[in-house]
Amino acid sequence: MAAGRHASGVALRPRPGRPLPGEPRLTVHATGPGRITLTRALPSLRPGVYGLEGPGVHAVVGPVLADVPHAPDTVVRRLERVDHGTLAAGTRVRLTPRLYSGTPESALGIPYEDVEIAGELGPLPAWYVPAARATWVITAHGLGTTREHPLNVLGFLSRRLRFPVLDLAYRGDPGAPRPADGLGHLGESEWRDLDAALHHAVRHGARSVILHGWSTGAAMALHTAAHSRLRDRIAGVVLDSPVLDWEATLRALAAARRVPAALLPLAVRAAQGRTGLQGQGPGQTADPDALTVPALVFHGPGDSVAPWAATRALAERRPGLVTLHTVREAPHAAMWNADPERYEEAMRRFLTPLL
Repeated sequence: MAAGRHASGVALRPRPGRPLPGEPRLTVHATGPGRITLTRALPSLRPGVYGLEGPGVHAVVGPVLADVPHAPDTVVRRLERVDHGTLAAGTRVRLTPRLYSGTPESALGIPYEDVEIAGELGPLPAWYVPAARATWVITAHGLGTTREHPLNVLGFLSRRLRFPVLDLAYRGDPGAPRPADGLGHLGESEWRDLDAALHHAVRHGARSVILHGWSTGAAMALHTAAHSRLRDRIAGVVLDSPVLDWEATLRALAAARRVPAALLPLAVRAAQGRTGLQGQGPGQTADPDALTVPALVFHGPGDSVAPWAATRALAERRPGLVTLHTVREAPHAAMWNADPERYEEAMRRFLTPLL
């Protein structure tokens, strides 16, 4: 039993702002004007745009530059910018979906307000970007990230589509209350913080709300749409890499953190006992009958944390409500990174009728 508790704690202990387990470290081999040479591996060959994180460094890399000469064991990508630190040869780095560090204003030049939301466990910090529309977007990040991750789409939502945006920090995040057990619940308790943000938005003038969640934030959005007393104000949900099968996600996180395979069933049972997580396989968030609002879902088979099969099954069961955009060659919660233009065009088409 003690081994199971340890294994479940390894998997469920919140680590906001730290890369998810399983993403390999890459070595910087060289840099030049507008380019960086990295260890050749599946992650470094992914299409799209990614953050690059290492000790004291954050940068952004763009597509692979196939026409640049390089050694067979390396890959050259476009170096978009270095936000801080130095990318010296030998630096060990990881790719991350997060492109920006800081606040909406410091990272993107977008004016915002710091607001405090009355949450179940205490005050929750959030960034509010005002705009004239009466339909708000509330964003909820997922595993291994913070409210900086939704900055990837903030410019598109606030500048191009002119939505007011509320970017939430919830329990376990920096500046937010810690859960009493110190564990993440994969959205099954955290959704009440998103519900608090929904209440805040309505009190402050939102006629309707779009919930946009990544990973466990997507699970939070589904819970909120199913159970909130204000669910009639939710016009739609945008889900990126949704965690629909909590057991599979817990097993994946535990295995990636080197929990022995023999302990994985014990970790699942211990997690149920410690957190109250319910069900076998896809749980309440994936119940097709619980979904009553339009949903735009971005997901793909390259996700090793949240099973693609559960998302595909949800889309097949509710074709009238769920629009599924399959994204290949993208890891968990990085569907935007693989092709930002396609992602944003899909959002534009989905959101415009909901205004």
